[in-house]
Amino acid sequence: MLNRKGFTLIELLIVVVIIGILAAIAIPKFAATKEKAYLAAMKSDLRNAVTAEEGYFADNQVYLPGVASNLAGAPAPLVALGNFIPSAGVTITLALAGVGGWTGHTIHASTAKVCDIFVNTGAATFGFATAEGEPKCN
Repeated sequence: MLNRKGFTLIELLIVVVIIGILAAIAIPKFAATKEKAYLAAMKSDLRNAVTAEEGYFADNQVYLPGVASNLAGAPAPLVALGNFIPSAGVTITLALAGVGGWTGHTIHASTAKVCDIFVNTGAATFGFATAEGEPKCN
């Protein structure tokens, strides 16, 4: 009787099928995690914009509108706000709204969702934000 070592073809096929099933379950969950990361980056940039904008207001008694982006490794900062540069792939737009208020709006190159924020008497650009100073995404 010969002593053969190794796996049969059936055993190898069963292992490949199990790995395929696990991959089919994991890939959609990974995509949802990436979406959450993009939204977290946009919300973080809005919170940082509040700090930069309020610091500018404390020095100059006026809010500053503008656009800052960080697309494809070529950042375009808001120099007046202390060289404010958003996260990679994020574009943020700050606009004056009402008397003594402003709104912020972010988009990310890898998602269709957008996030908004407003401060003082401003109204959110797309109406997502419901509380002053709280970033909200659609």
